[in-house]
Amino acid sequence: MKHGVDSQRAAFASVTTLFFAWGFITASVDPLIAALKAIFSLSYREVGLTQFAFFIAYGVVSLPAAALVRRAGSPNAIVAALLVMIAGCLVVALATHLQTYALVLAALFIIAGGITVLQVAANPLAAELGPPAGAHFRLTFSQAFNSLGTTIAPYLVSSLLLAGGIFAAVEGAPTAAARTESLQHIGLAFLIIAGLIALLSLFIWRQRRRLEAAAPPLSAAQDSAITRALGSRWAVLGAGAIFLYVGAEVSIGSYLTNFLHQQDVFAVSLQQAGRLVSIYWGAAMLGRFIGSALLRRLNAGRLLGIVAACAALLCLTVWLTPGAGAGVAALSVGLMNAIMFPVIFTLTLERSSASDAATSGLLVMAIVGGAFLPSLAGRIADELSLRDAYTVPLLAYLCISVFGFAASRVVPAAREGAAPLAP
Repeated sequence: MKHGVDSQRAAFASVTTLFFAWGFITASVDPLIAALKAIFSLSYREVGLTQFAFFIAYGVVSLPAAALVRRAGSPNAIVAALLVMIAGCLVVALATHLQTYALVLAALFIIAGGITVLQVAANPLAAELGPPAGAHFRLTFSQAFNSLGTTIAPYLVSSLLLAGGIFAAVEGAPTAAARTESLQHIGLAFLIIAGLIALLSLFIWRQRRRLEAAAPPLSAAQDSAITRALGSRWAVLGAGAIFLYVGAEVSIGSYLTNFLHQQDVFAVSLQQAGRLVSIYWGAAMLGRFIGSALLRRLNAGRLLGIVAACAALLCLTVWLTPGAGAGVAALSVGLMNAIMFPVIFTLTLERSSASDAATSGLLVMAIVGGAFLPSLAGRIADELSLRDAYTVPLLAYLCISVFGFAASRVVPAAREGAAPLAP
């Protein structure tokens, strides 16, 4: 028995490294947006295609990803996903060499496709590697390490992407040489990321037998088809909440560098603003460790409703408050974001009448919200202002708050092949 528990703990630790990796890569897109906007002279709507290309992969790849995880097993699917991500990073380097924005978008789609497979495999795996009553805690704890990656990435990547080249120019239009140098910085950053993912791939490959042994077997009676989850009201509601949450989080993070850079906010350089974005993600990391403890004592749905309402209030503050106070409020939203994704995920798994595999596939597909809401926010930023764009996450958080309070009043569903989780 003790050996089995130790094996599950070791497997859980291995899976948690994946959360860090995809968090680091996802948050690297935020300073990349600021860099691409300046290098290619793009509008907010045009540079919003960066997040669209990245997050639309969740909608396109989720179905085949669920089938791959079902057929090949989680460990093999995870290794395949990491190899796809390496390929995407290499395409970014090629795109910057060719100075082609469209190819950068294609590369980001490839990277996100690999991350989609990781999400489909790793989120339910982290929740299942241990007693059912600890599912909320385990997934939130793993997401805390995801936040560690999102905290480190903006600072490190901004230091490379938003330094030198066109960002060193004091006055006048940037030269072709400066533009080339800035693109080379992007290529170098993603080559480094590719190397780190390669090391992670080797580590997971060596751990694959432990993961296979520790993961609970999927019942043959379970149907993993995502269409089965569409027949469950709570699976659909949970997918809507994930769609809105990811869309809101990404809408803020995507343009936060440019927002903090503005003269009527913090009035700092673009590089300094990019580094400050680490506070946004760092607050989420801190909140997830705090949330892991709170979820052992408080009702998960009620806590979700409260923090989502607080996030909406902070967005309202950004929209209506002049000066640096708006910047502080924007950065503080990260703390409220902390528990939203893992709690929405586990609340939905508990209440869905479909299998975990089908429900998880639908929830990961819903991450496509990160493609659409930032595009809407970008349109508002172009037509009005970046402050007005905060109305998009404001409305999203209000809807999530309603979902949380509603879930707190519903008894988890009993599903064939799934152990009951704690409410």
